[in-house]
Amino acid sequence: MALNFNQFAVEANNFLKNYTKKLNLDGDTEKGGRILSSILHGLREIISMEESLQLMAQFPMFLKGVYVNGWSGGKKEKVKNMTEFIDLIRKFDGATSIYDFESDEVAESYIISTFIALRKYVSLGELEDIRTELPKDIKHVVYHNIMF
Repeated sequence: MALNFNQFAVEANNFLKNYTKKLNLDGDTEKGGRILSSILHGLREIISMEESLQLMAQFPMFLKGVYVNGWSGGKKEKVKNMTEFIDLIRKFDGATSIYDFESDEVAESYIISTFIALRKYVSLGELEDIRTELPKDIKHVVYHNIMF
């Protein structure tokens, strides 16, 4: 089986284009990429290694690459609430975080939109597994606007 890297790139670009549209970023895919990466990196820091591996197994190749970029698998962060999770995400975003996550309200809406975007690839069972590992104050983002 040959790897089709061009197809991975097309899929990644389409995802990022749709993602930035959902975030109302006016086509700023660079900002959208930083936001996506920061949120995924924040998530991987607060869920177990086992859940991270199960989550990644459902991702397409381009999201796997984003998720693992820079991952050292070290000590997990202790996050108790949404404010601490947003602070962690801002830490991953670095110097651009003031521009990318201008307020906690905007950051939370980006987090919710990211979970909604991931539903295309991640089963409800896996989302529930992730939800059980999240602090109580963050659990709501997993099922925001979902219909059972």
